[in-house]
Amino acid sequence: MDGQLIAFSGVAAGMVAMPGADFAVVVRNALDSRRAGVAAAVGVAGGLLVHTALAVAGLAAVLVAVPALFGAVQLLGGGYLLYLGSRALIAAARRPAASGDAESAGQDGGDAAVPAHRLGTAASLRQGFLANALNPKAPVLFLSLLPQFVPADRPALPRTLLLATMVVAMALVWFPAVALLVDRLGSLLRRPTVARALEATTGALLTVLGGVLLVELALA
Repeated sequence: MDGQLIAFSGVAAGMVAMPGADFAVVVRNALDSRRAGVAAAVGVAGGLLVHTALAVAGLAAVLVAVPALFGAVQLLGGGYLLYLGSRALIAAARRPAASGDAESAGQDGGDAAVPAHRLGTAASLRQGFLANALNPKAPVLFLSLLPQFVPADRPALPRTLLLATMVVAMALVWFPAVALLVDRLGSLLRRPTVARALEATTGALLTVLGGVLLVELALA
């Protein structure tokens, strides 16, 4: 039994499941529809595929070693998260306040809390992909993590490919599961008051994460 592979599975699972920008984007899209949530989840996995491919090819090391290039990615990533966060906050502010009739209909499992806007599949896929692909900390994470689980007596490339595939596979299981769970709880989560609170929470999270990236860049 490969102990290192088992250990990596636990570390990778925790890394993928940790709430962050990816999680917030998937939840926000899933509040619109199941299709939008799953599309965003697949987009996140696609972003992870980019990061793992860069790490395997050694290009992530170039990104980390060139401050100007790394800073550009950080600027784009922070700006994009701020954009998504502001859109979510605006959408939350525009959601109609829950009336007594809407609350009653929501409790009856009706369609009182239909989302204020619908995102297309392509837009949701793009949001998930860019939110992950423009995360400047991902290359650093993969560069520092993957080599620790490559035994010295084994070829590095096949092992690294295996580890990268495991990460992407976990993302393809976890994030669609999150989207489906949000959709499953739709009658509750799409009630006007709950949906508004969730939209505002995810928007605030994305805004904070984007702001942190930009502040770190300014202080670098």
